[in-house]
Amino acid sequence: MQNPYHQPSHPGGPYRPQPAPPQESGGGGRPGRRRLVVGTCAVTALAVAAAAAGVALGVRENRHRASAAAAASAADPTRPLVAGWKTVINPKHGTAFDVPPGWEVLEPQVFSGHVDDKDSENILIGHSAPAFYKSQWCSLDGNGDGQITDVRLGNVGTKGAGGAKDPADIAVKEAPTWVYAAYTQPDKSVVKADKPVEYTTRSGVRGSYVKARSSGAQRPNRCAGDGQAVVFGFRNSRGDLVSWDFYGRTGVPGAVDDALIMRILSTVRLAGDPKDPGPGP
Repeated sequence: MQNPYHQPSHPGGPYRPQPAPPQESGGGGRPGRRRLVVGTCAVTALAVAAAAAGVALGVRENRHRASAAAAASAADPTRPLVAGWKTVINPKHGTAFDVPPGWEVLEPQVFSGHVDDKDSENILIGHSAPAFYKSQWCSLDGNGDGQITDVRLGNVGTKGAGGAKDPADIAVKEAPTWVYAAYTQPDKSVVKADKPVEYTTRSGVRGSYVKARSSGAQRPNRCAGDGQAVVFGFRNSRGDLVSWDFYGRTGVPGAVDDALIMRILSTVRLAGDPKDPGPGP
């Protein structure tokens, strides 16, 4: 089956399979300077979930429903924790999470990330089996070559974290890297990160997350500007360190807010044994 995202006008530029993964214009927010790398990896999709809301007597009922949904997901990770949401599974790392129905879930083989603006061979960071929010949020010809780049408003995926000491170490290192790579190159001074926070998802996955953000990013074009990232580090069923990563624009209409980011994070769960050993994306 032809990859439906193999189009020159798709967010961040055209998608092409490996070998020889391309470096393409566009990405999180600075098309023409930011570059997106897309190739083929052994991954799947991811999943999304939401917490139950309620008041008075409704709280107890909603908690029961949330527990039932988590139990059902543990038995069948392809089943979303939030009714109507989409599940994204990454078989390479044995992980899953959910996203709202309006998000695009790409094929498991897709890898997306960002390279150094000054060295297109140097991949700064990337993840696999991504899901995109508003993939054509902003479009422009970043470098005047006639190639239209569609910039996404939000991005989420999972990756390996070889070399990290523990879940908190993953989050501390990766959250500011996503913001820098996608939104502020070459300026690291405008990126700030919070301290790691211990967190347990609805299905019982324990780890730590870090929130990072930029303030004062350069705006070389109308699509560029500040962004944020949330990275949750944890271990899969084999004990490998992995991370769930969200990053997106901030300060613009329709930007993904903290409540939705945390709701998606709450659905992170294990999805069987990892299919591919090793720490890669």
